Amino acid sequence: MPADPLHRATSPKRSMTSQPPRGPGASAVEVRRSARRSRTVSAYREGDRTIVLIPARMSEAEERRWVTVMLDKLAAQESKRILGDSELTERAERLSGQYFEDRARPTSVRWVTNQNTRWGSCTPAEGSIRLSHRLQGMPEYVVDYVLLHELAHLLVPGHGPRFWRLLEAYPRTERARGYLEGVVAADRLPHLPAARSE
Repeated sequence: MPADPLHRATSPKRSMTSQPPRGPGASAVEVRRSARRSRTVSAYREGDRTIVLIPARMSEAEERRWVTVMLDKLAAQESKRILGDSELTERAERLSGQYFEDRARPTSVRWVTNQNTRWGSCTPAEGSIRLSHRLQGMPEYVVDYVLLHELAHLLVPGHGPRFWRLLEAYPRTERARGYLEGVVAADRLPHLPAARSE
């Protein structure tokens, strides 16, 4: 069942269901079913809510799957806008409040172009966090995970059990780690030679 590009649909809604936010700080999701919508699924942001429009005949399992797909698509679209350093700092402060009770307080958060083997780094003594420019354009939940990882280092320097317990609060930790592992694996694949022009 193909999903059309994300846009605001004009078909009237037949019924509505609401889904609770997924994880701390997540926005509410409202699912609107329409009898006039036969195949397409679309989604858009409306204030602090995400509206997902689906065909009325969809099963609950299909609805759950499509909500996840559309939330990821929206996040990917939004992450294409490159955040500046000040926006990164604001995001880090918001994440610290949501997941670490404001205990992780960085003095600076910025993008750097000299980290090609790490996604981020933290200097706890200075309170500084640096994110690799390679994260720019990746889904928001991946950038948030790397920020949270580095924020956690302001509270726990190493990667012991206490550190990983801190990150368990973020519901997309495993998914983000899988995404980053996939990027690393793809970089290691042999590249096909360019086609020669005759």
